Amino acid sequence: MKLLELIRIESARLDESGVSFGHGTHSAFDEAVWLTLWSLGLPLDDLDGVADRVLSAGEVQSVRDLFDRRIRQRIPAAYLTREAWLQGVAFYVDERSIVPRSLIAEHLADGDLDELLGREPPRVLDLCTGNGSLAVLCAMAWTAARIDAADLSVEALAVAAINLERHGLQARVELLQGDGLQAVLGRCYELIVCNPPYVNAQSMAALPAEFRAEPALALDGGRDGMDFIDQMLRGVGTHLTPDGWLVLEIGHERPHFEARFGGPRGLEPIWLENSSGGDAVLAVAAADLRRWAASQPCTLGATDRPSPTPHPTPAPSS
Repeated sequence: MKLLELIRIESARLDESGVSFGHGTHSAFDEAVWLTLWSLGLPLDDLDGVADRVLSAGEVQSVRDLFDRRIRQRIPAAYLTREAWLQGVAFYVDERSIVPRSLIAEHLADGDLDELLGREPPRVLDLCTGNGSLAVLCAMAWTAARIDAADLSVEALAVAAINLERHGLQARVELLQGDGLQAVLGRCYELIVCNPPYVNAQSMAALPAEFRAEPALALDGGRDGMDFIDQMLRGVGTHLTPDGWLVLEIGHERPHFEARFGGPRGLEPIWLENSSGGDAVLAVAAADLRRWAASQPCTLGATDRPSPTPHPTPAPSS
């Protein structure tokens, strides 16, 4: 059997099985190409060069076994290969963190944020960093910037540490562990990027199995998806310079965001256009954040949590 023939057979199996995509691919054929080439140890960007390769019976069985696991267990493809890409940059990933797919990466790549800021930011925070992909992309976009990458999950930060070492950025990116902004007490930034848990309760209950395989901590935003965002917005202005900006991803939750934070005295964000449209990523200036936060009722318990500590960089896992 030729390689391309096997890819077409496995692509049809994926379609017929009803698996869900969105963890690096968006179609059965693309995922079949990825998994087949990865399984055989072939270059992932040269299908044309190997399409007519005749496979041994053992190679065919090895590929089929991988697809059997993908279909039967509904494991995201990126967890099977231990690799995912964002804006063409490769990242290690496993079940300790969600698969990187933030739309903020598009704005880092196309220069939108340079226009917003007007200059290269010397200090950047990636809040809810997960596997560290946005922190890495920020460090690549602004080579003189110092980056902090914070997350509540110790396990996710262990994955982020692997990616910092993979891209040689341990000296410029610091990992911090803590609950939201508690991880960065006393620190201030020209830019904060944040891809937080924002999925509302109804959507969480309807997630396909592949998305339920990811850590719920990184997805579940409460009843309307805004629980973490609400607490973060109340304090984030104090962590921004007077001319600083917050860039926040909220997925499909714009109606819930505007219901909670909009209105005549609400926040006045700039909505950033990307491949999903203009409803998923927003930017808010520090002055607007501080004005809005000052108008909100006080909340209890915000300062009762332990102070953050730098997260030690663990050795990469295989």
